[in-house]
Amino acid sequence: MSETEEITTHRSTVAKWTHGLSQATGSPGGGAGAGVMLAIAASLTSMVAGYTEPDAQRADRLSAILAQAKDRRETALQLADDDATASQAFGAAFKVDPGPEREEAIREAAIGAAQSSAELGDHAVSAIEDLAWLAEHGKRALIADVVVAFGALRAAVAGARTNASFDLATLKSSGSTLEQIQASHPRLWASVQTLTAAIERIDACTASIDDRAAPTDPAGTS
Repeated sequence: MSETEEITTHRSTVAKWTHGLSQATGSPGGGAGAGVMLAIAASLTSMVAGYTEPDAQRADRLSAILAQAKDRRETALQLADDDATASQAFGAAFKVDPGPEREEAIREAAIGAAQSSAELGDHAVSAIEDLAWLAEHGKRALIADVVVAFGALRAAVAGARTNASFDLATLKSSGSTLEQIQASHPRLWASVQTLTAAIERIDACTASIDDRAAPTDPAGTS
């Protein structure tokens, strides 16, 4: 087993993991990178929530945000490793000799990869409201960290959206049209639209607090 194949988010240092990402292997690749970005967003969410001192009315919500962020970080790291595995299957499918067996291998790998991306996207979307709440009620001195978390979350959502869409479109290589793909995989198809809307929501949240996070930027003070 090569050095790159042994790399995982749980066992590798950041230096080793990003070195693996830099290699021309695709495992880990962009999807795994999106998972790590979600883990970063979850970690920053947890940090800001941990610094925040709630009043009695908001203690339960803050406690829930902390618990969800902790679970989301662990889940995101596992999904990053799962995506790396899915990438290997994808690459292997395209190496099969032309014919029905190759088409079936591509179909299965594409669906599996799209499902992996959609699952990551679901977890990322669930993080938006927690960060939006912290933007409003979290410790004000950490508003810049909230914006950084939104940036990482946006990268995770955009990555999940693009990968899911690309993976679905790859089914055309096995003879399906886009109309047939939509009819056969409506949930995965709809997830792309959901993630597109999530990006817009994140952008709106970030724009609404930019004047507090970057007060010296003329664009934020106009």
